[in-house]
Amino acid sequence: MTESATPSLGLVTDELRAAIGKESEPWTVEVDKTSIRMFARAVGHTDPVYYDEEAAKAAGYRSLPAPPGYLGTPVYNPKTSDAFGGRRMNLPQPGRPLHRVLNGGTEIEYFDDICAGDVLTATSYLADVQERRGSIGDMLIMTMKTVYRNQEGKVVAIMTGTTIRY
Repeated sequence: MTESATPSLGLVTDELRAAIGKESEPWTVEVDKTSIRMFARAVGHTDPVYYDEEAAKAAGYRSLPAPPGYLGTPVYNPKTSDAFGGRRMNLPQPGRPLHRVLNGGTEIEYFDDICAGDVLTATSYLADVQERRGSIGDMLIMTMKTVYRNQEGKVVAIMTGTTIRY
C-alpha cells in the first residue's frame, strides 16, 4: 500500500492488505481469426494485417496479429468463470461499504506478438490498494494486474487495470 499524508480512512482492512500479490487460478484465453477480425473492425482498424493472412505473413507475423487492446477471448466455464470468462477473485471487502465503481483506466504492456492460433493462460493479482479522500468522497483505489502467457509459457502481455470504489 502506498502511504499518504492523510490519516487512514479505514477502507483498507488487514484482510485486503494481505490479499496483495495473491495470484488467481489460471484461465484460458483463445486467440482466433474471427475474433481478431471482429475486434479490429469494431475499433476501426483498417490495416490488412488484421484481416488477410497473406498480408500478415508478408508483414512478418505467424498469422493475423491481435490488434492493440485485444488479448483473446476467455474460454467461458459457467462453474468457475466470471461474466467475462476470467476467474472469480473473491477479494476482501473494504472496511465500510462503497457502492459505486468507476473504471480508473487500463494499460497493456506487450512483450511479444500475439497471433491467431495462440492459446494464452492468464492469471490476475491485486497489485496495490490505496485510500484517498477526494471531491466525490472517500475512495478505495485498487490496481489489478493480469499476466498473459502463451502456449510456450512466455509472458506476452501484462494488463494493469485500476478500479475506483466510492
